[in-house]
Amino acid sequence: MDMRQGSINLLMTKKERASYVLQRLDALYPNPPIPLDHTDPYTLLIAVLLSAQCTDVRVNQITPKLFARAGTPEAMVQVSVEEIREIIRPCGLSPMKSKGIAGLSRMLVEDHGGVVPADMAILETFPGVGHKTASVVMSQAFGVPAFPVDTHIHRLAQRWGLTNGKSVVQTERDLKRAFPEKSWNALHLQIIYYGREYCSARGCDGTVCEMCRTLYPQRKRAVKLKKP
Repeated sequence: MDMRQGSINLLMTKKERASYVLQRLDALYPNPPIPLDHTDPYTLLIAVLLSAQCTDVRVNQITPKLFARAGTPEAMVQVSVEEIREIIRPCGLSPMKSKGIAGLSRMLVEDHGGVVPADMAILETFPGVGHKTASVVMSQAFGVPAFPVDTHIHRLAQRWGLTNGKSVVQTERDLKRAFPEKSWNALHLQIIYYGREYCSARGCDGTVCEMCRTLYPQRKRAVKLKKP
C-alpha cells in the first residue's frame, strides 16, 4: 500500500501514525546533520544556548567570532561578560545569554576540569542551560538517547496526533513512548528539518503538507495548537 496516495486507513492508531512518520522521515532525511556548527561538546553547548529564540543560521554566523575569541571554558572565563554580550548581541537575549556563557564556563573550569560532563542532571545545573539544551548536548555530543522538544517538534507532534500538546514535558514523554529509543537522536533532527521545509507554523495548519494529509486525509479544519 502506498500510504502517500491517501489509501491509508482513515482510523489510524497512534502506533500506526508513529510508524508512518518514522518510515517517511527516514526516507526523506536518512542522515540528518547537526544544524549548529561546533567542534566539541563545549562549543555545541554554547551554540545550543545561543539558539534560544534565534535561528540556527544566525547562531552559525556569530559563533565563529565568539570561538575565535574564546573556544574553551578556560579561555572564556578570561573574557568579560560585557565583551561576550557585544559579540552575541545579534542572537538576541544577549544580557541573559552572556551571563549564562560566563557562568557555565566558570563552573566547568572550577568543578569539572574544563570538561563538559555527559550527565543530564549536572548540565541542567549550569546557568542558561535548561532541559532542552541539556538534551541536545546529551544526544548530539555524547550519543545518549534523548528527545529534545523545541517549538517545531511540539507543533508537529500535535498536528500528527502524537501528543495532546499540554506542555513540552508531556510532548517529550509521549514521543519517547511512541518511538523506539534507538531512533530518538536522529528523529528529533528529522522532525525539525521536516517542520522547517514542509510543515512550518505559517506554511501548514495541519491540512497542507504531505505528512498531515496522509495521517489525517479527512481533516478539513486547521489544528488549533496548544503552545508550550
